[in-house]
Amino acid sequence: MFDKILIANRGEIALRVVRACREMGIASVAVHSTADADAMHVRMADESVCIGPPSSTDSYLSMPAIISACEITGAQAIHPGYGFLSENAGFVQMVEDHGIAFIGPSAEHIRIMGDKITAKETAKSLGIPVVPGSDGGVHDVEEARRVAAAIGYPVIIKATAGGGGRGMKVALDDASIETAFRTARAESKAAFGNDEVYIEKYLQRPRHIEIQVFGDGRGRAVHLGERDCSLQRRHQKVLEEAPGPVITPEQRAHIGNICAKAMADLGYRGAGTIEFLFEDGEFYFIEMNTRLQVEHPVTEAIFDVDLVRQQILVAAGQEMEFRQEDLKIRGHAIEVRINAEKLPNFTPSPGTISQYHAPGGLGVRMDSAIYDGYRIPPYYDSLIGKLIVRGSNRQEALARLSRALDELIVDGVDTTLPLFRALVENPDIQRGDYSIHWLERWLAELGNN
Repeated sequence: MFDKILIANRGEIALRVVRACREMGIASVAVHSTADADAMHVRMADESVCIGPPSSTDSYLSMPAIISACEITGAQAIHPGYGFLSENAGFVQMVEDHGIAFIGPSAEHIRIMGDKITAKETAKSLGIPVVPGSDGGVHDVEEARRVAAAIGYPVIIKATAGGGGRGMKVALDDASIETAFRTARAESKAAFGNDEVYIEKYLQRPRHIEIQVFGDGRGRAVHLGERDCSLQRRHQKVLEEAPGPVITPEQRAHIGNICAKAMADLGYRGAGTIEFLFEDGEFYFIEMNTRLQVEHPVTEAIFDVDLVRQQILVAAGQEMEFRQEDLKIRGHAIEVRINAEKLPNFTPSPGTISQYHAPGGLGVRMDSAIYDGYRIPPYYDSLIGKLIVRGSNRQEALARLSRALDELIVDGVDTTLPLFRALVENPDIQRGDYSIHWLERWLAELGNN
């Protein structure tokens, strides 16, 4: 087992890993930019190293600085959290070339799943159902027209190197395909330095369902059910729950077993998430995230497992502590992502927290790195906390979420708390009757009232 782990991240996820290390008796090293010198993960870790100025490029994305911090402190492994370098195959290779363990999958698996076209081809070869679409990149408008006509409108054009909704455009018919194609390529080039795009069937009212998988890297893998992440704004998840309100036990077992077998066949190591669009009882692969997800706590809540602990164990060459038959769902869990943003436009709202009070009580978990007097820097993602609740069933979880939202106090900056207080009372949300388009339509209706 490792004696010391460096956490190449910041905020609540860095603090989450610090806590897991402490429970396992492993020393932790926090890295930080000058803007994060007073951050909670820095305060809570056993050691800390400043790796650069506020800009992510010069700090949290600086591979040499992170490797140097490992060598200076004697850390034997790096946990990447999510975001930043967590899915950078080149970074993983560099880490391993320096004799440091990477707490995550291999560089090869990150590389395979990091390219949307290769990921889709790999998924298909592993028996995972995929959305009908182009066999590879589409390079001109005429080819786009032929592919779209073969698939059937509407279609969605996506950047092969995409993420976060960038380089993604919908064409409803032949008249709109040229504009959508050219716009998607231009956005992809600007955002990722790569203008290659591909085309898929655009589903009308799908849900976003993702399967949590975990492998030991030696041919054994399990699934930990699904999460429904359909409440999204601009392709960014806002609320997640597990299990999915519309997924039957038979559907869960079917798609879960397919995913677990695929990961076993791939020899996948650590935590991963296979994301699907789900419509009319069918699952369609869209991508795989080769890291811990922001929303991993809802899975932990219903299975009573510590996914970070398991990541560390398998990275150290040990066995994961459960088999498929051990994993039984208990209750229902919901997570809301609380951002420092000003409604209704969701503009970032950095500033100083004048008062903070976390909710408590049975079935309530608050993952956050803020505190009274903490200054939220303007340089990073606006996520400041995740409120996770668990109940014996979905209705109890919703009631618990409503109560916890009323208890939570974050003063000094604008937050998205009012959004969740409204959502939890909405009849569609209470029924679980929503798709990936629901939230944006609801917000648009509010703006017109």
